Amino acid sequence: MFAFIIRRALQAIGVLLAVGIISFAMFRFAGDPVNQIVSLDTPAAEREQVRRSLGFDDPVPVQFARYLTRAATGNFGVSYQFRQPVSTLLAERMPATLELAFCATLFATGFGVLMGVYSGLKRDSFLAKIFQTVSLIGISLPTFLIGILLIYLFSVTLGWLPSYGRGDTVRIGWWTTGLLTLSGLKALIMPSITLGLFQMTLIMRIVRAEMLEVLRTDYIKFARARGLTTRAIHFGHALKNTLVPVITIVGLQFGSVIAFAIITETVFQWPGMGLLFVQAVQNVDIPIMAAYLMLVALIFVAINLAVDILYTIVDPRLRTSIRQPA
Repeated sequence: MFAFIIRRALQAIGVLLAVGIISFAMFRFAGDPVNQIVSLDTPAAEREQVRRSLGFDDPVPVQFARYLTRAATGNFGVSYQFRQPVSTLLAERMPATLELAFCATLFATGFGVLMGVYSGLKRDSFLAKIFQTVSLIGISLPTFLIGILLIYLFSVTLGWLPSYGRGDTVRIGWWTTGLLTLSGLKALIMPSITLGLFQMTLIMRIVRAEMLEVLRTDYIKFARARGLTTRAIHFGHALKNTLVPVITIVGLQFGSVIAFAIITETVFQWPGMGLLFVQAVQNVDIPIMAAYLMLVALIFVAINLAVDILYTIVDPRLRTSIRQPA
């Protein structure tokens, strides 16, 4: 087991190194950073001085090694637009994005599993057909359109929920949360549904398909022959064996939720890292763009490693295959 984790960790380091090369290339090919730092009427001599002070005249391997060393310690430089350390800006925006991603994933997993199990067990019922229709709508409609429709219905027409912002927040140490205030909870509802609807429909369809397949296996027939209760068969045996693909989807989709929360945060003006990234793209703020890319890659790699470990906990067959020599 320990050797398995070490192999996965080494693979994760290789992925982060590849992403580091891509993010470093942004500084080389996405325009001259000096032009974003100084004004248009800055003399050429002063421009060269700034370039030397930032180390842009060093050989490329030296710049890349320095970039990776600083990135490993969380130092991504100073934002061209905000004139603040990028790590400080990301730390200020990270609680909003993680809170939104967590609530969206919780919504998607909870409702997706429940709807998938019900649709698998009672696939010919009227409610199961409604769930199937909802899943088609959730997959077909783009995220920004879902957000706009929710704003029009619940903010403009009914006036129940705020259309933008995060509401009132409470600071707990360096972390800020809106889960402890009424306006924060109300502001979180529509962005969470918008961001989690696609994941919910995906989880629902996977759970339904897995339940239908598992219920046809021989060990389920044997469990019925032994006289086990329907509840024990459905939830003690069938549902447990659908967890491996569900863990995969939830784990990988959580990284996707963080990475692709950009659209949702833009629609609802949610003050998270996604909105910061959009502003960075508009202003060619390369340090923020590169840091965001590295951070998202780190989140994906960490989630993949956690999912691989959870596999071995849920499915004993994987633990057996890991122990066997290659």
